[in-house]
Amino acid sequence: MRTILLASDLSPASSAAESLAFELASNLGSAVLLVSVIDPRGLSLPGGGYRQRIDQARAARESAAQVIVDRGHREGVSIRCLIWEGDPGESIVEAAEAEAVDLIVVGSHGRRGIDRFFMGSVSEHVVRTAPVPVLVARSRTA
Repeated sequence: MRTILLASDLSPASSAAESLAFELASNLGSAVLLVSVIDPRGLSLPGGGYRQRIDQARAARESAAQVIVDRGHREGVSIRCLIWEGDPGESIVEAAEAEAVDLIVVGSHGRRGIDRFFMGSVSEHVVRTAPVPVLVARSRTA
């Protein structure tokens, strides 16, 4: 297994997926590709400034991603990062295809019932449509 895609929203809830991806990469000698997706649908507000909000979101993601990249390096794992814009589920699958990864590790917030119905499930979309196996790590806070 050459490359593991770690899909992360860079929140504390993603730590279980991060730990799993690093453990697998360390044990298998794999590289990690960290993918985080900015969903522009949540950034459109009245009054313009859309591009500025995207740029701010990207800067925040890059800063948060650097913490994870540094952790990977400390653990002896080869890691690089991609930050995409778009629908999170679709973008993760597209990144997996474009980068020819062997496995996807994604977190799950553990939403149930009406929350899941309205919020959707990125991990569920990835499991259903990914071209490679997917491991879902349940958030410890869920």
